[in-house]
Amino acid sequence: MARKKAAVDFEQSLAELQTLVERLENGELSLEDSLTAFEQGIRLTRDCQGALAQAEQKVQILLERDGELEEAPFDADEQA
Repeated sequence: MARKKAAVDFEQSLAELQTLVERLENGELSLEDSLTAFEQGIRLTRDCQGALAQAEQKVQILLERDGELEEAPFDADEQA
């Protein structure tokens, strides 16, 4: 269940980020609204980068097992 939630959160964050970029590129926001959107975009970008880094670490764990796919404990809190 946690994997699906993480994937949904990533997809949702990415979609929100894309919407923010489109709004900023549109040029119809006030300066204050643009700054708020930019700040939110930075947070979303960091969230997405974190999710991608965790996924990369999980893949690396699998690849380092001499070609054998074995499950290994992965604690995201320790890796972050």
